[in-house]
Amino acid sequence: MNKAQFIAALSPHFNDSKKEAAHAVDIVFDTIVRTLSKGEDVMINDFGKFKKVDRKARMGRNPFTGETIKIKASKKARFLPAKGLKDVISGERKLGPAPKPEPKPVVKAKPVVKAAAKKVVAKKAPAKKAPAKKVVAKKAPAKKVVAKKAPAKKK
Repeated sequence: MNKAQFIAALSPHFNDSKKEAAHAVDIVFDTIVRTLSKGEDVMINDFGKFKKVDRKARMGRNPFTGETIKIKASKKARFLPAKGLKDVISGERKLGPAPKPEPKPVVKAKPVVKAAAKKVVAKKAPAKKAPAKKVVAKKAPAKKVVAKKAPAKKK
């Protein structure tokens, strides 16, 4: 399962919003990364423990040449599964049913109460004709475009 599939599996728990599910996943991953970068461990009960491990400098062997080389000290992230997770994977313990997403609230439309329509007789005003105005469009003087000649080529 990759991240997109993980988000798709979580979206029913977020009212089918992949955007909200992606945001929640990003927050969880970001929190784990930031906590590990500080050097602190992240322990999630019945799942496992994420911890930062310092690896010492050591001697290794180049597999192509057989030459011994020195490997620098480094820092790595390590995940140690909890006993509950190990038991489920090995088959010693059965998983319960998956949590179901909460049903979407049903929004009931309120009955529309129509007010009794009052008959209003509109009085027509006498039609007045406005005198027609003549619109004269003024033309702006045309601008002259002067074409520039390219400079003569030197031989």
